[in-house]
Formats: sequence, C-alpha cells, structure tokens
Amino acid sequence: MSRSQSTTIQSVLGRQFGRAAVCLLAFCALLIATSETSALAQEKTINLRVSLWVPPAHPLVSATQAWAADIEKASGGTIKATIFPSEQLGKAFDHYDMARDGIADVTYVNPGYQPGRFPIIAAGQIPFTFGDGKKGTLALDEWYRKYAAIEMKDTKLCFAFIHDPGTLHGKKKIELPSDLAGVKVRPAQSTIAEMVKLLGGTNVQASAPEARDAIERGVADEITFPWGSIFLFGIDKVVKFHMDVPLYTTVFTYSVNLDTYNSMSPAQKKVFDDHCTPEWASKISDSWTDFEANGRVKMKALAGHEVYKLTDDQLAQWKKAVQPLHASWAEAVKKAGGDPAAIEADLAATITKYGAGL
Repeated sequence: MSRSQSTTIQSVLGRQFGRAAVCLLAFCALLIATSETSALAQEKTINLRVSLWVPPAHPLVSATQAWAADIEKASGGTIKATIFPSEQLGKAFDHYDMARDGIADVTYVNPGYQPGRFPIIAAGQIPFTFGDGKKGTLALDEWYRKYAAIEMKDTKLCFAFIHDPGTLHGKKKIELPSDLAGVKVRPAQSTIAEMVKLLGGTNVQASAPEARDAIERGVADEITFPWGSIFLFGIDKVVKFHMDVPLYTTVFTYSVNLDTYNSMSPAQKKVFDDHCTPEWASKISDSWTDFEANGRVKMKALAGHEVYKLTDDQLAQWKKAVQPLHASWAEAVKKAGGDPAAIEADLAATITKYGAGL
C-alpha cells in the first residue's frame, strides 16, 4: 500500500470516527435530557401562588406570567403558578410576611414598607444611589445575594431589583430641600420617609394602590413615585408639578416561602433556582424600567403639568441635605450586627462594576 493510499484511509477513518464521536456525544446529551425530563415527569405537581400588589396592567404582571410559564415548561409541567395581582391575597405592606407564613408561595416585596426591618438592603433606597434602573438591578441583585440569607432568613430570596429612578410629584413646586418644610408627603419607602422628616415635612403612609386617594382627599400634598406609574395609578389626575431629577429608587424582592421551596425535589429546585438569577431579575424588571422611563417623556408632553429641572446649585443642596441618611443607615446596620463600612464599600464597588450610578 502506498503512503498516499494509507493517508487517505486514515483520513476517511478519522472522519468516520469523528462523526461517530459527535453522534455518540449527541446521543448521550439526548439521553441525559430525556432522563431529566422523565425524572421531572414523575414529580408531584407544585402549584405556586404568586402574589403581586400591582394592578393587572402593570408590566410586572405580564413579565411574571412569562417567568412562570418558563418555569412550567422547564419543569415538564410539574411546577405551575397562578398570578394574583391587585392585593387579592393581602395588602402590599404585608407581602414579606405572606411569603414567610405561606399565605402565598412567592411574593413581591417592598422592604421599605417596613421601616427598620431590613436595614442592609435599605442602602439601595438612599437618594442619588442609582442612576439607571437596568444596570442598577444587576448591581443590586448581585450585591444583595450575599446578605439576604442573613436579613431575610425566614424566606428564600429569588431575586432583587429596582425600578427606574423616581422623583417628587405634587401640588406644589418643590425646588429646594427647605421647600418640604411643613409639606405632607407620601414617601415611596422608609428611607424617603426619613428624608421627609429630616427636611421638616410630614409623612403620610400609603401603599401605591392607596396613594391617589391620599392626595385627592388632601391627606398628602406630594408623592415620591416613578414616572410611568403616576399614570398607571391615576395620580396624574391629582398632581401638577414634577421634579426632573433621579431622586431615588425603591428596592424590591421576589421572596419565596421556605416550606414550598423545601418541598420541591432536587430536580425541581434546580429548575426554580435557574429562574432566580440576575438574568431573570432583569427579564422581570426591564419592561418595567422602560415603562417608567417612557412615563417621563409622556409627562413632559402633557398639558397642565410642569416638569422642571434643578439648577446645579439646587441639586448640590439636595445632595448635601440627604447626607445624614448615610449615617443613620450605617447605625441601623451596626445595630443589626453588620459592618456598614464593608457593606457600603461592597455596594459602591458593584455599582461601579455595572456603571449603575449617577
């Protein structure tokens, strides 16, 4: 046999063996996928009750429906979910305890609705911390995963996220921190409530679904709220002035009942964990971020409303006025046994990593 004939035979055999190896690998992958699907098919069905306190038209509802549908598909139909919007299972203020106590299996939580209870995650509520909702969500979720097991230990964290930065809206034009003195404000969360008190205003506690009524009845004069949701909750009908500055964000979690999670099989837990990631935090919140950002554009074009910017000097006064909030946050974390300097430095580094600051 000539050398060229030998080389040709080796080449043909190599191609054949190569194709065989590829086929074998593909067959093995198919077997693994099939065995995983078969294993999931044998699991008991889990029916999740997912409680959201926002109305059905809110972007979070459709995003959560897509999340639940993907979980059902990935679990071979063994993890199903029913979405309950509009406080059907309980009030917005109670959603963390609803997850803890099993009233719902997954709940949409605003930790700032319960002042002082979750001091670590409250770092994300301090004014002028985040400048972008999408990048801020990635930063917050990555950062808070280290601390959720300590601070929210009686539930399982699925993910954390923020909305696009919100601001002050109201019946009066507020330009300086001193303008809040004597004004009744519905704060978005506990840190903003502390800011209002610090600046001489009066806090009016009301959840988002209750906010319009509070302003309409004169119980509150101003509200801190993201832009798009002003329209969603009908608050545009009762306010006129809108400060055009990324004043604050609110932090949120999807929290899971521990008994529900622990009742899942290992295969089901893997499916569920695969849907509790920073990527899914973005998928859940990105459409909401866009919705809120578009609300600002809509408001600027609306007759009868004034969207006003702050001068550099006015903005500097606001940033100086909220500095004591950092100290009070640090004190609260210290009382809870945390290291505020290390935690704050960790958050700052993560914000820088994602370019999520102002």
